[in-house]
Amino acid sequence: MHGNNIRGMTLVEVLVAIAIMLIAMEGFTLLFLKSWDTNKFILEEGMASAAASRATGKIVSQLRSTRQADNGDYPVESADDFDLKVYMDIDKDGVTERVHYFLDQATDQLKVGVTNPVAGTPVSYPVADDTVSIMANYVVNENTDPVFYYYNQNYPGDAVNNPIATPAAIDQIRLVRVHLYVNINPVHAPDNINIESFADLRNLNAL
Repeated sequence: MHGNNIRGMTLVEVLVAIAIMLIAMEGFTLLFLKSWDTNKFILEEGMASAAASRATGKIVSQLRSTRQADNGDYPVESADDFDLKVYMDIDKDGVTERVHYFLDQATDQLKVGVTNPVAGTPVSYPVADDTVSIMANYVVNENTDPVFYYYNQNYPGDAVNNPIATPAAIDQIRLVRVHLYVNINPVHAPDNINIESFADLRNLNAL
């Protein structure tokens, strides 16, 4: 009767088995970390785009209530590619403020500045913004990709003169397009997220 042909593992076989296990664990760890980074990026990109979408909707809603300043100045003070100043009662207090929307390209932040009128006859508006707040982060529009586009009363029929060249002639503006590119990591990330909407400056049609 033959004995069982069983022997223990040699030291070399144990070391080889441990090495294989460690390689497998390293591969799993790298895969897990890559998956974690990808999911983290998708989550953060989604949150940034949602914030930018809310900011765009807020700007469009506010622009629709643009009106003459309390000193009689025209509803639109200035209109450029990355900078728009208009008058409205933004805080619903019965007083018309100057509202300044602009992209801070140094920080990739879309901001809004609000200036309250100073009492007088007539009232006046200081040059600088009284308060500035951030509306959205990671807005990566380049010089060739304006945040604001302006259209006259003949749009969309008139495709030759629209959008209006900037700085825009303020008395021609009837419609504003807000266009944001959002990307939390423009160097390594895929394509930018594109967010845009139109605002009809209703009160200008009566002027």
